[in-house]
Amino acid sequence: MNQWTSDELTRIGAAEELEIATLRPDGTRRKLVTIWVVRVGDALYVRSYRGRGSAWFRAALARPEGRIWAGAVEKDVAWVEVDDPDTQAHIDAAYGAKYRRYGAGYIETMVSPAVRAATLRLIPA
Repeated sequence: MNQWTSDELTRIGAAEELEIATLRPDGTRRKLVTIWVVRVGDALYVRSYRGRGSAWFRAALARPEGRIWAGAVEKDVAWVEVDDPDTQAHIDAAYGAKYRRYGAGYIETMVSPAVRAATLRLIPA
């Protein structure tokens, strides 16, 4: 499996937001979507605020590869779903710590069961 460099982890993990472009079946990029990103250890994670039903998340499941932009890093990536409860708990904590200034309502949504079910780990391609 490909690894993030230390610099990429630092830059992307510190970025306020990440832009993600999923791919269509023909390989062309879909419209960019801006989302939150968190770092847990040497891994980067994103969640769909609208859960598994959001258009970008459904596209991500259909073709698990695309491109991201964050923290002056542009990178082709793949992603895998995350369902491990311990990992999810660490991701919850990372969202709470990083984005708490936006208020409890946003954090409660980002750690809700519906949004937890729409968690992806980003893997450099």
